[in-house]
Amino acid sequence: MAAARLSGTENRLVSLPLSRIRVIMKSSPEVSSINQDALFLTAKATELFVQYLATYSYKHGRGKEKNALTYTDLSHTAEECETFQFLADILPKKILASKYLKMLEKEKRDGEVREDDDEAEKEEDEDEAVGDNVGS
Repeated sequence: MAAARLSGTENRLVSLPLSRIRVIMKSSPEVSSINQDALFLTAKATELFVQYLATYSYKHGRGKEKNALTYTDLSHTAEECETFQFLADILPKKILASKYLKMLEKEKRDGEVREDDDEAEKEEDEDEAVGDNVGS
């Protein structure tokens, strides 16, 4: 009965749903059972992390000007702040599809140019090697 009361108290101390966190934790193949304390601490740590990320992004972004936190603020924080750089793939900067397609085309052209350069260098190396052998 004490565990039931503790569990109810813990639910009031965290905002995130413990059942969802349990599902996420159990999705890992290494996890077979989850201690209530571990579940609670994971939920609380996640809440504190999200709060810190949001506060930092708000203070260092344009949030103060607009009195709002935007996705751009979060992605800028993930890219610029060393502490949050592990989130850069999850929070990439938004770009227009047309801009992305232009980037892909440029990369493709650059890749073709590099391949042509590599082939030309190989041919030059072969020509020099043949010239060296003929001269000897």
